[in-house]
Amino acid sequence: MTIRNVNICVFSNFGGSKMDPMIELCDIIARRPEQFRDKLAWICGRCPQPDTLQNDSPRASRSQLHAVIGVARFLSKCPHSRDDRPISVTLEFIRAIPSSFHRSFWPQSYNNDAISSFFVDFLKYISETANASPDLASEIAEYFGEVVTTSVSNQEGNGNDTAISRAFLLALSNNFPPVLQSDADQLIDHLFDQLSTLLTASQGEIPGTLDTQAAANGSSVYWNSYADHMNFSIDGGGAMFAQQVASFEDESMESLEKQEVAFKLIAHTLEKVSIDKKHLEQVRLIAKKQLQSMSAFLKIRKRDWNEKGQPLKARINAKLSAFQAAARMQIKSLVCLDVDAKTSKKLVLETLALLIDAAEACLLSVWRKLRACEELFISLLSGIAQVAVSRGGQPLRVLLIRLKPLVLAACMQADTWGSSQGVMFDGVLKTCCEIIETGWAKDRAPIDTFIMGLATSIRERNDYGEQDDKEKQEVPAVQLNVIRLLADLNVAVSKPEVVDMILPLFIESLEEGDAITPSLLRLRLLDAVSRMASLGFEKSYRETVVLMTRSYLSKLSSGGSGENKTSESEATTERFETLPAGFLLIATGLKNAKLRSDYRHRLLSLCSDVGLAAESKSGRSGADFLGPLLPAVAEVCSDFDPTVDLEPSLLKLFRNLWFYVALFGLAPPIQKTQKSDSSTLSSSGSMSAIALQAVAGPYMWNEQWSSAVQRIAQGTPPLVVSSVKWLEDELELNALHNPGSRQGSGNEKAAVSQRTALSAALGGRVDVGAMSTISGVKATYLLAVAFLEIIRFISNGGILNGDTSGGTSFTASRSAFSCAFEYLKTPNLMPAVSQCLTAMVHRAFETAVSWLEDRITKTGDEAVIRESTLFAHACFLINSMSQREEHIRDIAVKLLVQLREKFPQVLWNSSCLDSLLFFVENETTSVVNDPAWEAAVRSLYQKNVREWTVESLSYAPCTTQGLLQEKLCKANTWQKAQHTTDVVSLLSEIRIGTGKNDCWTGIRTANIPAVMASAAAASGANLKLSEAFILEVLSTGIVSATVKSNYAGEIAGMRRLYNSMGGFQSAAPQQGFGGGLQRLISGAFSQPQQTEDEAFNEVSISKFVRLLQKFVNSAEKGGELDKSQFRETCCQATALLLSNLGSDRKSNVKGFSQLLRLLCWCPAYIATPDAMETGVFIWTWLVSAAPQWGSLVLAELVDAWLWTIDTKRGLFASDWKYSGPTAKLRPHLSAGEPAELPDINPVDQIIAHRLWLGFFIDRFEVVRHNSVEQLLLIGRMLQGTTKLPWSFSRHPAAAGTFFTFMLLGLKFCSCQSQGNLQNFRSGIQLLEDRIYRACLCWFAFEPQFYDMNNMNFAQSEAQSVQYFCNEMVSQTDSKVQAPEKGDTLVHANEEYHPVWGQMDNYAAGREKRKQLLLMLCQNECDRLEVWAHPVSKEPMPVRPKLTPEKWIEHARIAFSVDPRIAFALASRFPTNVSLKTEITQLVQSNILDIREIPEALPYFVTPKAVDENSALLQQLPHWAACSITVALEFLTPQYKGHPRVMAYVLRVLESYPPDHVTFYMPQLVQSLRYDEGRLEGYLLRATKKSDIFAHILIWHLQGEEPEEGQEAEEKNLAFQAMLPAVRQRIVDGFSPEAQDVFEREFDFFDKVTSISGVLFPIPKEERRAGIRKELEKIQVNGKDLYLPTAPNKLVRGIRVDSGIPLQSAAKVPIMITFNVIDRDGDENDIKPQACIFKVGDDCRQDVLALQVIAQLRDIFGAVGLDLYLFPYGVLPTGPGRGIIEVVPNTRSRSQMGETTDGGLYEIFQQDFGPVGSPSFEAARRNFLVSSAGYAVASLLLQPKDRHNGNLLFDSAGRLVHIDFGFIFEISPGGNMRFESAHFKLSHEMTQLLDPSGVMKSETWDNFVSLCIKGYLASRRYMNGIINTVLLMLDSGLPCFSRGDPIGNLRKRFHPEMSEREAANFMKSVCVDAYNKWTTAGYDLIQYLQQGIEK
Repeated sequence: MTIRNVNICVFSNFGGSKMDPMIELCDIIARRPEQFRDKLAWICGRCPQPDTLQNDSPRASRSQLHAVIGVARFLSKCPHSRDDRPISVTLEFIRAIPSSFHRSFWPQSYNNDAISSFFVDFLKYISETANASPDLASEIAEYFGEVVTTSVSNQEGNGNDTAISRAFLLALSNNFPPVLQSDADQLIDHLFDQLSTLLTASQGEIPGTLDTQAAANGSSVYWNSYADHMNFSIDGGGAMFAQQVASFEDESMESLEKQEVAFKLIAHTLEKVSIDKKHLEQVRLIAKKQLQSMSAFLKIRKRDWNEKGQPLKARINAKLSAFQAAARMQIKSLVCLDVDAKTSKKLVLETLALLIDAAEACLLSVWRKLRACEELFISLLSGIAQVAVSRGGQPLRVLLIRLKPLVLAACMQADTWGSSQGVMFDGVLKTCCEIIETGWAKDRAPIDTFIMGLATSIRERNDYGEQDDKEKQEVPAVQLNVIRLLADLNVAVSKPEVVDMILPLFIESLEEGDAITPSLLRLRLLDAVSRMASLGFEKSYRETVVLMTRSYLSKLSSGGSGENKTSESEATTERFETLPAGFLLIATGLKNAKLRSDYRHRLLSLCSDVGLAAESKSGRSGADFLGPLLPAVAEVCSDFDPTVDLEPSLLKLFRNLWFYVALFGLAPPIQKTQKSDSSTLSSSGSMSAIALQAVAGPYMWNEQWSSAVQRIAQGTPPLVVSSVKWLEDELELNALHNPGSRQGSGNEKAAVSQRTALSAALGGRVDVGAMSTISGVKATYLLAVAFLEIIRFISNGGILNGDTSGGTSFTASRSAFSCAFEYLKTPNLMPAVSQCLTAMVHRAFETAVSWLEDRITKTGDEAVIRESTLFAHACFLINSMSQREEHIRDIAVKLLVQLREKFPQVLWNSSCLDSLLFFVENETTSVVNDPAWEAAVRSLYQKNVREWTVESLSYAPCTTQGLLQEKLCKANTWQKAQHTTDVVSLLSEIRIGTGKNDCWTGIRTANIPAVMASAAAASGANLKLSEAFILEVLSTGIVSATVKSNYAGEIAGMRRLYNSMGGFQSAAPQQGFGGGLQRLISGAFSQPQQTEDEAFNEVSISKFVRLLQKFVNSAEKGGELDKSQFRETCCQATALLLSNLGSDRKSNVKGFSQLLRLLCWCPAYIATPDAMETGVFIWTWLVSAAPQWGSLVLAELVDAWLWTIDTKRGLFASDWKYSGPTAKLRPHLSAGEPAELPDINPVDQIIAHRLWLGFFIDRFEVVRHNSVEQLLLIGRMLQGTTKLPWSFSRHPAAAGTFFTFMLLGLKFCSCQSQGNLQNFRSGIQLLEDRIYRACLCWFAFEPQFYDMNNMNFAQSEAQSVQYFCNEMVSQTDSKVQAPEKGDTLVHANEEYHPVWGQMDNYAAGREKRKQLLLMLCQNECDRLEVWAHPVSKEPMPVRPKLTPEKWIEHARIAFSVDPRIAFALASRFPTNVSLKTEITQLVQSNILDIREIPEALPYFVTPKAVDENSALLQQLPHWAACSITVALEFLTPQYKGHPRVMAYVLRVLESYPPDHVTFYMPQLVQSLRYDEGRLEGYLLRATKKSDIFAHILIWHLQGEEPEEGQEAEEKNLAFQAMLPAVRQRIVDGFSPEAQDVFEREFDFFDKVTSISGVLFPIPKEERRAGIRKELEKIQVNGKDLYLPTAPNKLVRGIRVDSGIPLQSAAKVPIMITFNVIDRDGDENDIKPQACIFKVGDDCRQDVLALQVIAQLRDIFGAVGLDLYLFPYGVLPTGPGRGIIEVVPNTRSRSQMGETTDGGLYEIFQQDFGPVGSPSFEAARRNFLVSSAGYAVASLLLQPKDRHNGNLLFDSAGRLVHIDFGFIFEISPGGNMRFESAHFKLSHEMTQLLDPSGVMKSETWDNFVSLCIKGYLASRRYMNGIINTVLLMLDSGLPCFSRGDPIGNLRKRFHPEMSEREAANFMKSVCVDAYNKWTTAGYDLIQYLQQGIEK
């Protein structure tokens, strides 16, 4: 919980005991008081203020009391705070405590319990504060005395006020703050007065009582009289005794409580300060009389009390508590005595006597079972020990004399041998131990006497054994308890002298009596001697072990039958419980290595003897005798290393033990596993058909014995006693196996049973028949071996005992396989034996795998143990590949492969990789030279190294490379190995990358583009990820390892330099940080006094933190990242972190944590591909070099990832402005208001996320099997990312990254079947649903393309989606059954799912959604594949054709998830009638739910709906705005100007600024033909908002007017008649300022245009001079004049010399150059801009063509295509008049031909240099992209008359088409359509575009690819382009004069084609246009007719 969260709930929860938020807040502040000073001040401000506390009747609120407690707690935690406010507030409240004794002070909701709780907490914190700070203690003392005195005085009377003060005193009695000396005396006086009243009142009329005044003065006369009375009462007769009982009963409970409080307060006072002697004497008198009365009180019997039941028990408890407080008061008073004074010694002795008497009274009292009595007894004993120990000498001797009877009295109680010994017994034991420990050195003689006296008391009372003729009596409890006491005392004191005193007596007692005859006393003595032996004193140990061993064997020889169940008899108890428990106790207690070794040998010998003896006794089970010894053997073997060399005798003892374990069936049951494949061993039958049993019968199922057997297995060496003398072994085994028994070796039937048991233990791998050559006893031996080696793995996974002092025990040498393989090394084995031993190894392996799989769900330390066990086994198997025996090597390799397949995490374990890379090489040099063996081992090694490396690279290339680099970083490791060339050659052959990969087959994780890109980043190689790459693992690894070593060396060198200079003053860390990251990382940190290393770390951390913050600040300001500097800083910081990896120091932890966080966050924050590459490199470095930091690094990265979601970065930039083409084409071709585009390219951040995601997937593959913690972190990331609402970017460039993330999600969900995620199945199922929903939501937007001029990126996008599809298919195939309805995530009654909402059938719906998603993903994959490989000849995958019913189902499912998915589905398949029909019905049925979706308009706003005046049209006023092109469609005649439709269109148009609508001015003007005044009204309103809009509109209106002398067509009469009126209404609506601008603008350009008329009569040779003359007359009137064709260019003048008359058949067109500036640019940046002013030519058709070209240009730019179009400005300014912008820096191809005889190829060489030069290739590229752009435009517009005069080339080589007089269906020459190619691609053009001349060059492929991509991109916006043309259909333009221009235009888009079909179509168009003869022919005709150069 954060400070802010605590802050919110602190005062909302207060009341009663709800203090958790405040406690948490105060604890946080106490840890960092300086950092949270403001929070502390806030809490202090909430406390009661001094002025309010000083009022006559102060009050405190709940929040104020809460704050007081908080401040007090803060002081207790931080008493040395430099802030004075907390102590000031606290002292003021202490002063006001007396005011709190009034009920009005407290909140109304506070009852007495709440008030009491407040005082308890407050005084507790105040006491802790005073104890921690003497200065604060003195300040508190100044105030507290008066408060306490007031509270004591306030006890008079009753009522709530008295109850409050009583609650305060009760709390004070437990936590007493310091008081001043003067206050203490006054307090004592008040307490004496109170006690005088209390005690007098409690005793009634007592003779001799002093008068009130004397009592008030505290005279001792009163106490003497009281004592006389008490003595008289105690010693008197029955009447007086009754009177005494009555006096006790007369005491009220309140009085008793007050007495207890008073006694406690006096004791606390004595402890805090010294009081005067007079008061001290009175305290002693009071305490003495209380102790005296205590004895009398405790002697009263229950029947003597008049009260009964619970009231009596409450009274007794209260009185005993008061007595306990009085006793403590007396003990405190003795501390103040002078040690040497005679009177003090006498007083001490007297007090000791009283305390002991009281203790005896407690012990004998009828109330001794009460807890209060027990606490009183313990308090008395504690006081006794404290007084005696502190004084010593005579008090100690006297005490020991009196203590023995007390001890014996305690032992006379009931038997304390059980688990609960009793509080009083424990108290006696503790006191005895304390006294002995202290007095041992001071005065040992009385101690010895005391101990011996207790010991001899056993024998004094041991007279029951002599009663032979009488019935046996029970052993007195006192004897049993004294034995227990002495045993406990020995253990507690642990002195050999004490043991030597007691042990002989115990042994003598055991040996004197009949050792065979059981007795309870004997059992207690045996337990006691075993406990003393466990102390490890050699003499006592040996004597005891000999005694116990002899006893156990004697019981075995003399005991009854094993089948005779005498569990209640003491004989059975001794044999099965006491002696085994004693053996175990000794084994547990012995710590001395020598004694443990001796004991191990003795126990194993005992087991052998017991086994042999038990086996020889017919009719009894050996398990009964051997089993009880096993726990002790297990304990003594728990630290035995089975791998060390040991004596053969000990090894044989181990063998014997396991022989009997197998024989008697003591081994735990072996798990049943399926029989392995037949390739391992020849075996038959299944495991389930074999009954597992021991040789001697069924297994013993004693859990304790089974556990012991498992522990013994961990410490047992391999049972290979003799490697060659099998005959001798056989004889020894026969000796163990008694021939006389029923399992005799001579009995063939017994031998068969032994072989059967062996076959069963081996899992049926070896048939019984194959064992015929194995004798029965040998079979038992092999069974013992099998049991031992298999049980090793059952117990703890197969880790042997060993010495862990030097480090971890989980090493290869500790693997139990080291023992199992030892048997295989034995030479000359019989085939059957060898087969059994090999089967045993495989069986052990299966057991190990089973153990590991069973623990897959473990976390924390258990998971670490599991993984360490796995890696130890893997390392051993790797090491075993160098064994000399070939069959061992084969087994090792086979098992290693199986282990790797079962547990892939071994691939990335550092120790396993070490073993693989280095161990074998080193091992081959350490043995006898054997070339054959070396060659075999090397070959095996090479094969496995390659397989291992390739396998690990195929799943986690980042981590694998990081680990390889770490191994290369090891100092000279590779140089030390002899055969490094083998390793180098192997690794050098391994290459991975985006190109063809031959390392592995099939699709692996490394094939995922994001993962491969991350792998390239992790390699450290400076690769261009935008291009295809091949990564050589070895070479890049060596380079990166060298770089890492260099950085590590830099840090080490800096550290040494720093230390040698004694440190230097570091600069203060720079304050300030980026606004985003500053909120994420806390500020500076401080450290106490440091060593030089710590100081260096602090300086370095500060430096790197400052540098990293600088990079973040720069990124925040939009600065460019210095890649090399950032990488260097990050690498140095990483090296610094890793240099402290092995340090145990806890300093600088905060600094290192901050640095680690910055290293994880900075790349994510900067979010550029370069920064993320560095991030992946250092993250891989960290997790490879420090795997233990994996969770820390991953946790930080997950937090950073989720932060990018919150801040909407990269993949999560969900704002519209980041949506790519959609945002750039608003509002013309896509719906929505235009937004300012981002300064930062969102694609860069998406690519950064892609790299990051690759690292996450890599880590997932590494940790998925072995780290639940890291898996859950990844799960947290997935949950946070897929949560609703959908938060992903809509940018099409994010498709690959998006589906890669979803692929990770699916991979994670596939883990739900793994054992380690079994507990999270419901959550994972929910996550899977969220993933599917998120994926479907990706398709809620119409399909788009995006090009980065990077084929590798496009290809990776397609591959990413394809891999997601593959994962979906594979998971669908592998799923056994989908979750059914009623799953835990779906409420059965409501059928509501947290992800999908309401549903009928979850399982069916789930499958349908997956089918829909798979279909969409496959379609997306096909689209992206075409985009990546436009000219590919590879056939597309055949997708199944869907039936109309299936399309309808898809539509319904899509609509149910999100209606936008259904609309986008229709846009993907625009010609699917079934789909469109179903969506139409869904729209009309759910019209109210989709009003925010403009894409739904075409489904209900149709001409048919308009004709029928459908009710659905009533929804239009509420509908979201669509794009302008969609709105313009509704202006066409087929919609008949429907009022609701027109109202919607006008609302859409008015929702956008007029400047955005200006582009469609020709269409708006044409729409006036069908307008009924609504559109005109919008236009008039818009003209008032924008002068430019008004001017453009007026010019277009003028352009629609007929020329002079030309009659209007009949259909245009009405339209043309309204135009002047509309124009006039516009002008009339101008404001004076607008009117002025209008007149100046139009007057200026009318004058320029009129020059053409002036020139017409002038001869041609004089026309240029005439232009100059006319231009000189024209003045630029104002600075706000602009070019009509480009309103953003302001006119600053006319270049009068620039006027040029042009050739034309009509009037004279002229070209004039203006000086212009950009409207928003630099005023001094004047540029020329030429314009052509035409008169007599209709420019409107050019306007339409250039509109389409402009749309295509915008589309190409939006999707990132490198295609060039130049839609120059054209504007009709009147009838037959217009202005045309001149394309700058261009000349026509015809003009170029006038200066050279060569073609374009030669011209380009002349202008740009030779072929192959950068300038030529750049010009060729410019020509290519422009030719491709105009090829697409030409295909759609079909422009003709493409002679060389209409083709321009600019100075950079780009092609520009002009003059669109013939488009669509018309062509020159009477529409003869001689130019049959869709676009011009003459021979000279192909020379540039296709150097090969046969369409096989890379340049040609690039051209065709761009043409295809441009065509595919334009198809996406087909409707917008068609609508733009459609609205001009009635304009009378020549292009609409024939044919079906709109229908044919639609056909040229081919909406019915798939993307691949459309690509092939465009490719055929390019091939058809290639050097077509009609193109050359038309150029020839133009040359011959017009003289236009060809």
